[in-house]
Amino acid sequence: MPRRASIVLLAFTALSAADAQRRPTPAPARAPFDVVEAGIPQLQAALSEGRVTSRELVLLYLARIATFEETVNATMTVSRTALAEADALDRERAQGKVRGPLHGIPVALKDNIHTTNMPTTGGALAFAGLVPPYEATLTRNLREAGAIIIAKTVLTELANWVAGSPTPMPSNYSALGGYGMNPYDARPDPRAGSNDGRPALFTGGSSSGIGTSASFWAANVGTETSGSILSPANQNMLVGIKPTVGRISRWGVIPITADQDTPGPMARTVEDAAIMLGAIESAAPDANDPATSACTPPANRDYRPHLKRDALKGARIGIPRASFYEGVAGPGGQRRGGLNPEQAKAMAEAIAALKQEGAIIVDPANIPSVVTTDSARNFTAWGVCGGIEQRKGQDAGCSNVLKYGMKRDFNAWLATLGGATPIKTLTDLRYFNLANAPRGAIKYGQSLLDISDEMDVLADKARYEADRAKDIDLAGTHGIAEVVRAERLDALLFPGAGSAGIAARPGYPTVIVPFATIPNAPTVAFPRGFDAKPSPFGVSFTSVSCTEPRLIELAYAFEQATKRRVPPPLK
Repeated sequence: MPRRASIVLLAFTALSAADAQRRPTPAPARAPFDVVEAGIPQLQAALSEGRVTSRELVLLYLARIATFEETVNATMTVSRTALAEADALDRERAQGKVRGPLHGIPVALKDNIHTTNMPTTGGALAFAGLVPPYEATLTRNLREAGAIIIAKTVLTELANWVAGSPTPMPSNYSALGGYGMNPYDARPDPRAGSNDGRPALFTGGSSSGIGTSASFWAANVGTETSGSILSPANQNMLVGIKPTVGRISRWGVIPITADQDTPGPMARTVEDAAIMLGAIESAAPDANDPATSACTPPANRDYRPHLKRDALKGARIGIPRASFYEGVAGPGGQRRGGLNPEQAKAMAEAIAALKQEGAIIVDPANIPSVVTTDSARNFTAWGVCGGIEQRKGQDAGCSNVLKYGMKRDFNAWLATLGGATPIKTLTDLRYFNLANAPRGAIKYGQSLLDISDEMDVLADKARYEADRAKDIDLAGTHGIAEVVRAERLDALLFPGAGSAGIAARPGYPTVIVPFATIPNAPTVAFPRGFDAKPSPFGVSFTSVSCTEPRLIELAYAFEQATKRRVPPPLK
């Protein structure tokens, strides 16, 4: 049975079983509850007031999955224990115990985050059916907060570190999951050369925001190495919080590199995302992840006190014009970056809204490493090694941090699985993929795995350390941090997910908020008559390490002033 059909069948089976278990005596009539676009506080209020139970919420979300999963393909696995968990949490509530704002609320996890009641596959054929021997720290934190993990989401296979050039893997494709579709235009791309099933409307980076946007659950947790929370949040009209690297434990998350990896929440509102961030953060550093001493959690791990409607008044917001808004000539003379007219119009409207709310706009607030004429210190000239043409010996002009980190950290992760999988090394995975290529294991090849596996963790360590230092210098010290300090900024405002690449390298946080729609008009045009639907487009607030509380304040005030999110047109 095709995987998508099996997900729908499982949802229908759970609904049917629940119906069969109903007591013959009907309960008093209640107004039907609608989960579509319902925020976590609204869900919690309905639970507290007895207008709905956690069991009923699970059933309502399962009904959404059963109805629309075949259209959007958002779900990798549906939990078979969600109803039992909901019943237990309903009993706790009846006894007067409410764990917090997530008590009894269904949420989802990206399928590279360990769960022991559902497989954790990363979308890779080699890990089909893999049930890890331990849960991720953040999974445990969510369960302790009373959340019900109803499903695992589709994702770009292994967080999009499988196939780069010459045949890069499309976002939200995996060997196990197929192609995730954008709920704002859930049609496949009809263009020759792209008509392999991929979506016509880009779904964003490797963390699927599809199901959250479509109200399959209240919110979800994604992971980001360089854009995989911000990009799908941008494309699915969601709020995404990409935390400071180390704020959220990575223990039990399939890695690319510990230097940049971080889990983070995706939700339909800033308030929901703030609630999720507090729930996945640990109260104390995690002994399994040394980086978790990076930031101090807020009191009671509660970010809701930072939901301040007037937070923009007097806030200093910088506009990094060069490259991010307007094209610039790079060290080699090539024109780099900039926005198209529709994007530029949206950002002009966003800046006007900030001014209306009393923000002080510093324009331009260019990033020094972007505008420098010194090619050795120019961030735009220092890319990430990410294709077969940047194999070992041909990679002097790019950072090898990701390909080195994948070899080091992926093998370390495999070692924690014990006998749960026959795959013990990255080399094993590559050979498995080659042997199973006829079964679709590597539809787009595995050039990124290849260039990672050729790294020698000992012999190449000095080169890696030099590249890591350069990443931090250009993106952080001589980049975002320098302009933030020099202009005394609360945040930089980036178009869409535009800060992802530069903020990722020093591990800086960003909050993205839905704002506009722009035409979906790729360079190679769609066929006449296709009628491409508009693409969502958000704005991002970025600053230096551990500034999430302030960024949440700014993002919330902006969201409340604009309220631009609209639900997808699923029918």
